[in-house]
Formats: sequence, C-alpha cells, structure tokens
Amino acid sequence: MLESLKSLLPGKVSTAPADLETHGRDEGHLLQRPPLAVVYAESLADVQAALAWARAERIPVVPFGAGTSLEGHVVPQGPALSLDLSRMNRVLRVAPQDFLAEVEPGLTRKALNEALKGTGLFFPVDPGADATLGGMAATNASGTTTVRYGGMRANVLALQVVLANGEVLELGRGVRKTSAGYDLKDLFIGSEGTLGIITRLTLRLHPLPEHIHTLRVFFGSLESTAEAAYRVMASGLPVARLELVDARAIAAINRYLGRSYPEEPALFVEFHSSTREALGAESALALELMREAGALQVDVAHTQEERTAQWEARHQAYWAMVNLYPGRNYLITDTAVPLSKMPELVAYASRLLGELGLAGNIVGHVGDGNFHTLVVYEQGDSRPEEFAERLVERALALGGTCTGEHGVGLRKRKYLPKEHGPALEWMRRIKHLFDPENLLNPGKVFEAASVS
Repeated sequence: MLESLKSLLPGKVSTAPADLETHGRDEGHLLQRPPLAVVYAESLADVQAALAWARAERIPVVPFGAGTSLEGHVVPQGPALSLDLSRMNRVLRVAPQDFLAEVEPGLTRKALNEALKGTGLFFPVDPGADATLGGMAATNASGTTTVRYGGMRANVLALQVVLANGEVLELGRGVRKTSAGYDLKDLFIGSEGTLGIITRLTLRLHPLPEHIHTLRVFFGSLESTAEAAYRVMASGLPVARLELVDARAIAAINRYLGRSYPEEPALFVEFHSSTREALGAESALALELMREAGALQVDVAHTQEERTAQWEARHQAYWAMVNLYPGRNYLITDTAVPLSKMPELVAYASRLLGELGLAGNIVGHVGDGNFHTLVVYEQGDSRPEEFAERLVERALALGGTCTGEHGVGLRKRKYLPKEHGPALEWMRRIKHLFDPENLLNPGKVFEAASVS
C-alpha cells in the first residue's frame, strides 16, 4: 500500500523508525502512537497528492509542524499519515509598506523575524517554543506579547487552505479589515488541522518598538502578585508583557539557568513605546500600582542582553521544572477567565495544589487572564487529573474557558460539552461539512472514531 505513495511522492515519504517515533508524539501528552508513514510535503501539489492518496486508501491525515504542541494534537488515533509541512518554509513576500508578509506554513516564527531584520518590523506572537507559523495558526497560539499585540487570530490576515477533497480555498485578504461575507479564515484558525491543511499565510507585521522598559517585580505572596497584575491591567496602561511566575518556578529557573533571582512570586513586565517620555510615565504608574499591591523588590533589565535573559527565564520555566523532577510525568493546564476573576482562580489553583499534596508551579500570561499550572506526578497517580478537572470546573463557573491557548487536542475534549453546550453539535456539523469522511486529524477536538 505504501509503495504506491512512495511512487507518487518519490523521496518525500519516510517509514524510518526514528521519523515515525518523532511524528507519533508531542511535547505534552503521554499517549504516543507512530503513524504508518511520514510525508514531507514541499509544495501545494505535494499536499494535494498526499490527500488524494489518503482519500483513495481511506487513511486519515494528521498535519505536523514542529511537534511543539502540548495536548496530543499530532498523535494519530489509528493508522494514519503524518503530513509534515516543515519543508514548506519559505518567506514568499514581505511588503513593509503594507506591514505584512506571506509565508509558507513550515516557516518558524524565529526564522520569520530573522528574515525581517532591516525592515523595522517584527512578528510579535511568541508562544515560547520555536513553533511553525502554520501550526501556530492551527492552534490559535499566543504567548507573552499577546496582551498588547494579540494572538494568531489577530495577526493572520489571509490563509490558503487545502480541504480533504483537494480543493484549495483562499480565505481572507491582505487588508486590515473586510466585511465581505462570512469570516471563514478565522474558522480555520484554531481548528487544529481538523478542517483543512494550511499551505500559505499572510501575516500582520508590527513596527519594532523604539523604547523598551523591562522589569522583574517581586512580592511576598502569590495573591498579592495576581492582584498587582489585575491593577495594572485595570488601569488601562498599554503593557506589552505581563507574566506571573510563582516562587517554585523562580527556584527551578535559578537552578536550571544559574540565576540568582529572589525566590518569591514575581511579575515579569515589559512596556513598549515610541517615545521615552511616554515609556517613563507608563512604567512609573505601573510601578506605583504594584507597590500599592505589595511589591517588595523591583529589578530593571537595563540592556538588551538583560532583557533577553529575563524572557529566556520565563520561556524556560517548563524545562526548569522538568529538570527539577527528572523522570516524572507532567500535566499542564491553561485555563483563562475574565480578568477580574484571575486573582481568584490563581489563588484557588495554589490552594488546590496544597490540598491534593501535589508538586507544581503556576506561571502565565495573567494580563490576558490566562495562566498555566505544571503538575508533577508519578505514573498511575489520579490526583493530577482531579486537579485539572476541578480547576476547569472553577474556571467555567467564573465565566472562563478550559483552554486559553494550548487548544483542545485529546486532553480537553471532555470539557467542551460543558463549555459550549448545544454549540458543540454545530461544530461537529461544520467538521462534517468540510471533511465528510473524517480524514483530517480525526479524534481531535471531538470524540470520534478514526477512519480506517
């Protein structure tokens, strides 16, 4: 069966054990299942050819970018092809005068920003991992800068998408706004590869900030840290990054990266501005609000190197915790709630870790009302799942969501009926409309039997 696929796409199909193993797992889900084969697409025609073969053989297709997802998005649920788009990694066009770039889906965000050097522009969405831009759109990724610049949905202007039947759709336009018809482009952002394969993106670019002010602000308690974050956001100040890092995470970072930060809960804060005067006024007011909330110590990153080191520390918080507990299993949550409820949910998560006797840390994009809890556990321990379920229940009761940015994948499917109610059935109908044979990433987002 696979010989016909290899003949169709010579030199682009692999059944090597190492390739199959890599494409049968992601960074955060315990389940691992290798695909039948990996197709390394290099063009739109390759994607269409792979889908044509899959339709004929009734074999599901799982899109794959960099494998940095956390909820099992790329793990096959039965015999399947892994369609790897990482070789489709070209910058097709940069139009600085229009503040946009057209790229292929396998290009990573770091590679795009490297290509933009000299233009005075950058692409701001920063989930930490050097993910592919197609994968980031498929999961509606966000990150530390979302509080100012928005996530992927706010920064993708247009998409080229291939449906399961091979049809190519051009969705959206390279303009800041349009009222022309249904917004199908945004339907595909966050669809996790279940509706179509993204083969080109038109992205919104932003001017590089001329002035940056970066702070680490330490507090005596997690509650006062969360309250300070809320006060800063409630003030309306145009903060560019506002990240909470709890004391356990700080301790892990110190050990992993050799830092000497005070081992107290902290806010990592950054302001961007076009003038030094505005920057000074905004950061001074933010500091005043944080001191009123109980700030004990303020450290300023004065140079680009110090700023880079600070955000490296934030992005390495996950790996620092893994290094602190080698050989364990790790469950990551990413609930989000209305901003006014964020301090309450952060406090609840902290109490719940203690109540269940679990080791874990709390970090996150609290400027968006979104935070993550990394729970460390041994195989067979049921407490982490109880923690996750109770945290999601509280988030939903507060008007929030089970996932602010990681997506549904496999792990969050069970929470969707409670979050969406009857709307979930309409999502199923949309899936069936675009993919009636359930060939594209079956079993993700919804409980569904794979096609075989």
